[in-house]
Amino acid sequence: MSPRLDHGISDLSDVAAPTVPEQYRPERMPDRPDPDPTSPDQGEDAEAAEIADLLDQLPEIPPYDEVGPLDARALSKTLFERLETLEEGTHEFAYVRNTLVELNLALVKFAASRFRSRSEPMEDIVQVGTIGLIKAIDRFELSRGVEFPTFAMPTIVGEIKRFFRDTSWSVRVPRRLQELRLDLAKAGDELAQTLDRAPTVEELAQRLRISAEEVVEGMAASNAYTASSLDAQPEEDDAEGALADRIGYEDHGLEGIEYVESLKPLIAELPARDKRILSLRFVANMTQSEIGEELGISQMHVSRLLSRTLGKLRKGLMVDE
Repeated sequence: MSPRLDHGISDLSDVAAPTVPEQYRPERMPDRPDPDPTSPDQGEDAEAAEIADLLDQLPEIPPYDEVGPLDARALSKTLFERLETLEEGTHEFAYVRNTLVELNLALVKFAASRFRSRSEPMEDIVQVGTIGLIKAIDRFELSRGVEFPTFAMPTIVGEIKRFFRDTSWSVRVPRRLQELRLDLAKAGDELAQTLDRAPTVEELAQRLRISAEEVVEGMAASNAYTASSLDAQPEEDDAEGALADRIGYEDHGLEGIEYVESLKPLIAELPARDKRILSLRFVANMTQSEIGEELGISQMHVSRLLSRTLGKLRKGLMVDE
């Protein structure tokens, strides 16, 4: 656990475990009569009796928001001792486990407060942290001699961080690139302070001991963290329209695709010399005089052959239409 995390939960766990407070110690309840075996509600009565017997063996638990950190830890220790003696799947086991969850929700709220600046709602962060708390309760072993807050906090924080890692990225990228993005951001800030300017790709690569290609890949992956809607409106002082209006443009090259595809079969039917002339004129960008020298004919002959070929292709396109 990091020193900062240890310091953050010192008020919850860095105290010797006390015994159960006097006001929370169990008191025997009056004896209850055995359930009537002929009653139609015998099953429900038996379950209620089991829970009542369990309550007799556990300390009295006040409202959870009134339990202080020290008392919560002492009560949790007692509940963990009792949990180890119960069989999983029983009503008693579920009751003690649920009580432990509610009793230690303060740990979840404390861990969630570290992520208050994130864009996700605090209710969602607390819910995810509660999942981490439940996992910590299921894995905790009292015999190891570790205080439960010390054991549970890394699990809770890890569950919250995993939630952000899996849901915060607009485009899912490999975890390697997600971690590289954080390393690049940290190295970039440090180098910017040292150099008094933005670091280059080579300087970042040297600082992180990776190749320049990996740095470029990590920078490209950073663009996937957030995405802007095409309908997003600009700032108030921006006279331009929505993002879609600013990034769209007319590609004039698309206009000729239909004609190119229609010309392909017509060109394939031309004689070899006519195809050669077309290639030299429109692909190699040679003049008619240069084509004549290449083919050993006059410039006027090239002009007549080119005009005849273009007329034939134009006529073929008009027939197709």
